[in-house]
Order: sequence, then C-alpha cells, then structure tokens
Amino acid sequence: MIIYINEKAGEVEDGFPRNMIISGFQNTIQGAFVPMLNQICYNNHDAADHVAQSSSPTAWNQSVYLFADLFRTKDGTMNKKNPMVDAFLDSADQWKEEFRELRKIMLDSPLSEELKWGVPCYTFNGINVVLMHGFKEYCALLFIKGSLLKDVNNILIRQTENVQAGRQIRFTGVQEIIEIESILKAYIQEAIEIEKAGLKVELKKTVEYNIPEEFQPKLDENPALKNAFYALTPGRQRAYLLYFSQPKQSITREARIDKSIPQILNGKGLND
Repeated sequence: MIIYINEKAGEVEDGFPRNMIISGFQNTIQGAFVPMLNQICYNNHDAADHVAQSSSPTAWNQSVYLFADLFRTKDGTMNKKNPMVDAFLDSADQWKEEFRELRKIMLDSPLSEELKWGVPCYTFNGINVVLMHGFKEYCALLFIKGSLLKDVNNILIRQTENVQAGRQIRFTGVQEIIEIESILKAYIQEAIEIEKAGLKVELKKTVEYNIPEEFQPKLDENPALKNAFYALTPGRQRAYLLYFSQPKQSITREARIDKSIPQILNGKGLND
C-alpha cells in the first residue's frame, strides 16, 4: 500500500485540515469507498494530492478509515456538510430557517449530503434516499421510496394520485420540525434499512394505464407514431399517458396529443 498526503504547513481549523484536496484516486478506489472519499472531497477543497494503491481489501479498509480520521471535528464526528448545499441555503429566498433545521437532522444520519436537481439530496451508498424541497405553501422532506415506509405516525403525504413511490412530510415553520425531530429520525433510519435490504417499489406497468380514447385511434392509424411511442422507455410512455389523460374535456386532451405527436416521432419524452 502507498499512502501519500501533502498538507500545507499543517494548517488546521476545527480539528481537521482545511487546506487539503484529494485527487487522482478515482481509478484506484474500490466502489464501496467512493461515496466516503467523494464526501471528503466535498468538504476539503484547496491543495495537495492523495494517491492510494492497494491489492489488499483489508489494507484498503484500514487506509480509508485512517484517512477519514483526518477529517473528524473536535467532538469526534465527521464533517459532512457539502459546500454546494451551503450555497443553496445561502441563496434560498424562502424556507431558509426550515431548511437549516431539516439539514441538522439529516446530517445526524449516516446519509451523505449532495445537491441534485438543484436541491439537497441525501444518499446511501450512492442511492437517493431523501431530498429537501420547497414550494410556495410549504417545504418538505421527500422520501424517494416513501411508499415502503410503515408511516406509523400517519404523516406521509402523496403529492398526487399519480405518484407511486415518493412520499412527503410537509412543514410550514421551524417549530413543526423541532416538535417531531425524533419521529423524523426514525423515518430516516427506516428508509436507510429499506436500502440496506434492497427493497424496491413495485411500479405500475405501462400496460396497466388506460390509453385515452383520443390517442388510441391515432396510434392505430399511424404506424410510425405507434412504433415511436412504444419505442420510448416505459417511464416516458407513462408520462405521456398521464399528461394526455389529465384534462376533463376531450377537446383539451385532443390538443395535448396533437401537440405532442412531433415530440414522440422524434423519440423524445414529454420533458426532454
């Protein structure tokens, strides 16, 4: 094993080296440790190199844990804050304090903090588990596989009837978050256990969706359209069917279908 760390003049703040960056290791790291080292990269971004090579998984484990010790704070916990999420919070026009309170709870979990789709996302071994997002009327934690949670406190919300997997817990003030902190932590832990067990949400298949009566004749009359539609991924097919079915009036459904036909013929999804 070779471990090389170059640190600028031992500059230390809050118990760990601030002026350090790890680079050039992507091709030498075993997959199980990428999330941990990526997190270290997020948190320490200014100088130096780290090169690690090992043919021994056991030795590799030891090197990762020894290396991680460099980044512990004074109380012995890991510094898990992602600077991209710092920027998100700093620029938030609404729900800033609620987001900060939710972040404290998320950082107290084993999940890694990232920024995806422009919002804070918390992952387990690279898998999305929980994200934070805000709307005009509320902010929320969204559990990606929330439909698998037991929801013993009956606080999960399904955004719309078409949402299959995700479930929200909504908030309109900081005090609401504080009052159910222990419950939130229990739900987060349950979501982690779901990922550890490899559980999957059984999604409704495309064939189980009704094809709008205005769309079926167009598929039957236009082989190119039919072939293009069924060549789309199941998710893109479902998105179109849901979009076409939403309006109550037939004339509106017809208009949506006609407007989407060129997109379908080009092999594009509704939002591509």
